Amino acid sequence: MKKELLMASALVTTLGATSVAQAVTATYAGSMKVGVEFESPDSGTDTNNVQDQSNFNISLSETTDGGTTISTSFEIVDEGAVDADDDNAIKLTFTDGSAIELLNAGNAAGTHVVAVPGAGGEQGITGTSVNTAPGDVDFAAGSTVLGVEWHSAADFLADGLKMSASFSTDSGAAKTAVARTENSYGVGATYVTTAGDTTLTLGGGVASAEIANTGTQASSDKGGFHFGMSAVTGDLTVGVGYGDGDTFVSSTAAGSNREVDGSVLKAGISYVTGDVTMALGVTNGESKDGAFGTPGTSDDSSDSTSASVTYAVASGVSAVLGYTTVDRANDGTTTTNGGSAWYVGATMSF
Repeated sequence: MKKELLMASALVTTLGATSVAQAVTATYAGSMKVGVEFESPDSGTDTNNVQDQSNFNISLSETTDGGTTISTSFEIVDEGAVDADDDNAIKLTFTDGSAIELLNAGNAAGTHVVAVPGAGGEQGITGTSVNTAPGDVDFAAGSTVLGVEWHSAADFLADGLKMSASFSTDSGAAKTAVARTENSYGVGATYVTTAGDTTLTLGGGVASAEIANTGTQASSDKGGFHFGMSAVTGDLTVGVGYGDGDTFVSSTAAGSNREVDGSVLKAGISYVTGDVTMALGVTNGESKDGAFGTPGTSDDSSDSTSASVTYAVASGVSAVLGYTTVDRANDGTTTTNGGSAWYVGATMSF
């Protein structure tokens, strides 16, 4: 309770330190995607599905008399069922360029994931819940909504360096059979430099979080590290990222929580020529999963290769042709949950 009171006091004190304008400045952006996906699973029947997706983002900000910018945002996404994304922090950006996020702040390790080029489009092959191989390099970066994250100004300690640190705490709710993340910590950094005509971006982070449930505890709490690099030379971008750590899969069935020890490697390349962008990406995820208290010994894996061609038809309008192929294995045995998929569609952005 003491931690929650201190965090609430800090929020009220900060927001009340200077006068605030009566109305904030609102900006908006969004997009509409319409296309069709053709799936060919290793087993089962080939299918085709219309993909109709839209999103609308509202950003709110205002600057106090003291020069501090207060901002937040929310997003409405429609992918068959409307979802309002309200997991957004209140961000305070100070005159020196540093910033702090209060509530729903996330984990600082995830803030510094280096963007690896990947294919466009909405194609994919649905897997199964028994395969726990991760697909994102920051899969071990967990947090709760009651959190805070600090961001340094640009050129912190060295030219091109930015850093972040975060902490979140539990809600005070009673433990249940379903495992969940409680207290979390994270640190991350991004460094940007140039080498001749090439701009290099290096980034990484370390995360740690406690897992809480009423049953047997996991052998390892949630946590791990990631690092990545991207290089941009003219119209060519290449990137690679790697993540390793422990996470978990929670379940409402008592005793069926799963602890996961995993790693993932991602690499990609993109090239822009005129109005055409070509992209290729590969992902290799591996994991061992077992019941809480019993680390797994057999590997799950998911290997995917995706490619796309995007054509800029007009300002804000693009046509996309994408392809993905996926191979999966569960507990060391190749499964029929892989396959391939095509996507052809258009995106209109504003």
